[in-house]
Amino acid sequence: MPNAKFSLPEPANEPIKDYRLGSPERIELKAMLAKMSNEQIEIPLIIGGKEIRTGSAGKCVMPHDHKHVLATFYNAGPKEVEMAVEASQKAWKTWSNLHCWERASIFKKAASLLTGPWRAVLNAATMLNQSKNVFQAEIDSACELIDFWNFNVKYMEQIYEQQPFSPDGQWNRLEQRALEGFIFAVTPFNFTSIAGNLPTAPAIMGNTVLWKPASSAVFSAYYLMKLFEDAGLPAGVINFIPGSGRAVGPNVLSHPKLAGIHFTGSTAVFQSMWKTIGENIAAYKTYPRIVGETGGKDFIFAHNSADVDELNTALVRGAFEFQGQKCSAASRAYIPKSIWPELKTKLIDTIKTIAIGDVKDFRNFFNAVIDRAAFESISSYIDYVRESDDAEIIIGGTSDDSVGYFIDPTVVVTSNPHFKTIEEEIFGPVLTIFVYDDDKFEETLHLCDETSPYALTGAIFAKDRQAVSQASRTLLHSAGNFYINDKPTGAVVGQQPFGGSRASGTNDKAGSMINLLRWVSPRTTKETFVPPKDYRYPFMEE
Repeated sequence: MPNAKFSLPEPANEPIKDYRLGSPERIELKAMLAKMSNEQIEIPLIIGGKEIRTGSAGKCVMPHDHKHVLATFYNAGPKEVEMAVEASQKAWKTWSNLHCWERASIFKKAASLLTGPWRAVLNAATMLNQSKNVFQAEIDSACELIDFWNFNVKYMEQIYEQQPFSPDGQWNRLEQRALEGFIFAVTPFNFTSIAGNLPTAPAIMGNTVLWKPASSAVFSAYYLMKLFEDAGLPAGVINFIPGSGRAVGPNVLSHPKLAGIHFTGSTAVFQSMWKTIGENIAAYKTYPRIVGETGGKDFIFAHNSADVDELNTALVRGAFEFQGQKCSAASRAYIPKSIWPELKTKLIDTIKTIAIGDVKDFRNFFNAVIDRAAFESISSYIDYVRESDDAEIIIGGTSDDSVGYFIDPTVVVTSNPHFKTIEEEIFGPVLTIFVYDDDKFEETLHLCDETSPYALTGAIFAKDRQAVSQASRTLLHSAGNFYINDKPTGAVVGQQPFGGSRASGTNDKAGSMINLLRWVSPRTTKETFVPPKDYRYPFMEE
């Protein structure tokens, strides 16, 4: 070990590139999109640094052109799970003891690689496999992920620097140990940054990981895995095991060496995983850490003092960016009657201007939903609205899956504050609006708080500061990320640590020190310099 105390650079948020016409980044990305669109790759499992091919395979397709196959990928089963556990435990012996600065350098390098030579690769893979427009890909698979790695290693350093008080004659020390066993990272389709953060946050803290990406986003996940290798991550630290939840999950969750879960996905799946852990609790070597970010039924609440133009933009961006497939997306709104006529006109006129189509056409704001299952689920909610007496579709409601899984931006207005689409998570481009009487502001705030089991994100729009204050108090537990005069999406690492409570997860705040503390087990050491030589205390004297 060097006789020096190193210090990691202060992190700064990665600037968002504009991709303006003729810009170098636009030219490079367009070329990468063309290259990836004209090839079909094979994606193996990567376990202990070795490529593994199994008898079970799946396809990576473009959601906006679902007959276009980008890759064939192999699925893990029970045999591969056991191989991955063994590889993780072999790597754990050296990785968990590697000095924190050495681990940090790998992820700092990963951030630098993504800033430069890997940026177009990850952005293009995300655009093609997850149907994101260029801006949505840039803020996700480039900027946010770069931020996760640069900020997380600094948080790691700050965690290690926290030390207890030592009185005269003794030295008290606190060290943070990696968890014994492995971490199971389960990542969703909708954010490449989450796919990159969930396995690496525990790894930064010295843990080894089994990583199961969503089957609908294996393409971008594979390129992430190759980026980890390029950054110098040792074999076995992160083991790449795509596969169905039924084939992978039970074998991982019942393993005695499971030390933790880092999960983003549906509430039902997370609750099932937690239940399985509870049923196996006596079998584990250590109690598993359970960290999860799940569903949302996120709201925008407007006061009659709100600026209608600002509110309109927040509704369109908050509800319809990335086709509403964000856990933070605005899917319900509460609008006062006095401003609704003006807002309704602006909202409809604005949505009519939205261009929909292929991600390679940069003029398109809106693209396809992820797969057929999502298309059918979202469409079923729209069909339900059509058949209801207490709700109407004021724009959208149409869909077409002949080429891609396209569902138009849809706005529903209901007179029932407990209507199905205002209570249930849809995870698609459907916004439901409830228009309330202006004099029922406080009553409707309570309604907003009590309507949904989720508590992820929410926003208040008002110029009246008293209204803002009242909403903030009443909605205290309604959202883990609360916004004032802004859309409820787009949390930035280091600025708005992300996570919610209630049915939305454990609120361990990705993008902050809070999350990294979940992946270590502290040990305190007390060293006494001059120990006593007699057991008797002064009170024993006569």
